[in-house]
Amino acid sequence: MLSRSITFIDQLTLFTGRIIAPLLGVMLLTTFAIVMLRYGLNAGTQALQETVVYLHATVFMLGFAYTLKSDGHVRVDILYQKFSTRSQALINIAGTCLLLLPMCGFILYSSIDYVSFSWQLQEGSPEPGGLPFVYLLKSLIPLSAALLAIQGIAEVLRNLIVIRG
Repeated sequence: MLSRSITFIDQLTLFTGRIIAPLLGVMLLTTFAIVMLRYGLNAGTQALQETVVYLHATVFMLGFAYTLKSDGHVRVDILYQKFSTRSQALINIAGTCLLLLPMCGFILYSSIDYVSFSWQLQEGSPEPGGLPFVYLLKSLIPLSAALLAIQGIAEVLRNLIVIRG
């Protein structure tokens, strides 16, 4: 049961990672187009610039859980690497339960009204010619917190298996 839960969460996280990976290429090409328009043709659009911001935010917000799953997060490895596997697992569980999950809960809780209000307004860009989908972008805040919390739970379960041997 534990292994199946971990596998399901990992698959969800990997699926999210595969979806957002191509956005990096789109962001690169859009940035290139902005530079070419601005410096080559002395033209530009607010919508293109905001597209890069939206893509950047999407990649980061939805990439948090993937980074955690890939063990790409910041850690003080100077001490951590010298500990036994069991001690590392205990540290991972403590860090996840005492820091990561409460932070995700706080972000989730505190962003709901913020995002709901944005949806009620159908909030768009305050800039002339900007994108009209700010409410969709803001929706990534609770979504990213939820995905990160779910992956955090998978990491706790994985470390419990390590501790149990």
